[in-house]
This record gives sequence, structure tokens and C-alpha cells, in this order.
Amino acid sequence: MAEIIVVTSGKGGVGKTTTSAAVGTGLAMQGHKTVIIDFDVGLRNLDLIMGCERRVVYDFVNVIRGEANINQAMIKDKRVDNLHILPASQTRDKDALDQDGVQRVLEELAKNFDYIICDSPAGIEKGALMAMYYADQAIVVTNPEVSSVRDSDRILGILHSKTRRVECGEAPIKEHLLLTRYNPERVEKGEMLAIDDVLDILAIPLVGVIPESQAVLNASNQGIPVILDEQAEAGLAYQDAVLRLLGQEVDMRFVSTAKKGIFKRLFAGLGA
Repeated sequence: MAEIIVVTSGKGGVGKTTTSAAVGTGLAMQGHKTVIIDFDVGLRNLDLIMGCERRVVYDFVNVIRGEANINQAMIKDKRVDNLHILPASQTRDKDALDQDGVQRVLEELAKNFDYIICDSPAGIEKGALMAMYYADQAIVVTNPEVSSVRDSDRILGILHSKTRRVECGEAPIKEHLLLTRYNPERVEKGEMLAIDDVLDILAIPLVGVIPESQAVLNASNQGIPVILDEQAEAGLAYQDAVLRLLGQEVDMRFVSTAKKGIFKRLFAGLGA
């Protein structure tokens, strides 16, 4: 049976789709059959970040409405074995998703996949609630700023009250915190929250810290999940996060400022 993981946040623009693409790709690279579903009906971006937008013929809503089957709508990734994408519709609205239809699709996918990644829209509208409802695990994506963390706290409240596991009295959703766009130099200057500050507020286990990086934007523009960029700190940080998600103990990287060498300290002292 597949493990369903929702990638969610309260605030938009924090890197959910980038994370969904990276985590899904990373799980597939580890040998797990993985499908990533775009729940952001009307505003789909997953296909762009995965570089398969020109291959979209049918979408998630077509499958729910019985206008196409799953095999017709799923797109197989050309770079990574075991990885598929189920794109969202650009022409429908959020009401095109219904709970029974989503359940049917997830149950069918669960027969053939190890992991189902649900790329959620931001906030608490219908698409986001649908993406969360059937989850076994949740990756809560947040930036190290007060408004983003506050909105993520609200999402945790929904995960604790409006999901199938809660309604059925089952074990709670396993929650993971992913901190994106982290810059330790800005933390030292007091311009963004420190990791411990975020953990104190949200109080869920930290699965990864993704450094602020131009490589993320470059990868998105090229239609390549940043996890495939092994020269980029952000790509390596996502690789580490996937290993932690799979239960491995991996040290956190890129979370502190680089120490200055003796010559840099010497010249700094001389005012150079």
C-alpha cells in the first residue's frame, strides 16, 4: 500500500511545488515507485517545474470526471525511473475536485506506487483540504519569517482536525517541517527567524533546511527538479531531506555561516 504524503503550507510562494518535485524525484532516485499529483486546479505549476508541460494531454480532473483513465493522464518522467506526474487542470476551478473522486484516484494509484506526493495549493481552500484529507504524512513547508510560520501553525491545526485519520480515530498524520530559503547570515543580522525559533513555535520534527539559493529559480526555469543539481547546496539539502524522510540519520548542512580563515580574519581586523 502506498504512503500518501501531502506537501502543504499556509502561505503561498514558500516553495511547495519545488519541494513536491524535489521530494518525489528523490524518492524515485532511491528506488521507490513515486507519483506526484498537482492539486492546484486552475493554477498548475508542477508540470512546468518537472519540464513536462508540453506533454500534458489529460489531467487529474479528467480522471476524476471519468473523461480519461489514470494511465492516459499520468506522465512518465524522462530522467528518473519510477517517477510519474499527474498534472492539474488549468481550465477548471477548485470545485472540480470532489472527495469521492479524489479517493478513487488515490486508491487506484496506491495499487502500483510506493509513494503518492500531493502538491497542495496554499492556504485552506478546497484543493488544499482535499490534498490533506487522505494523507499519511505531511511535509509542512515554511520560510523563516513570522507570517509564514504563523500560517503554517494554522495548517497544523487543520491536519489535527480535518483529515480522514482524525475522523476515523487512526494514528495521527506524521508531520515533518521543511524550512526553505534559509540564510544563516541574515539570521545573525536578525533579519529572519533562526531554526530554533521556528521549531519553538511549530513544535514538529525538522526534516530539512533548504538554503536560500539562485539555483532553485534556475532549476525551475529550466524545468528540472533542483534535487538533480548536485552542484547546488539546495539540491544537496533536498537529497538529505529525502534520506531523513526515509528514516536515515543525516546531519544538517548549510545551516551556519562559513567560518573565516585566518587570513580573512587578519585582514578584517586590519580594516581590509
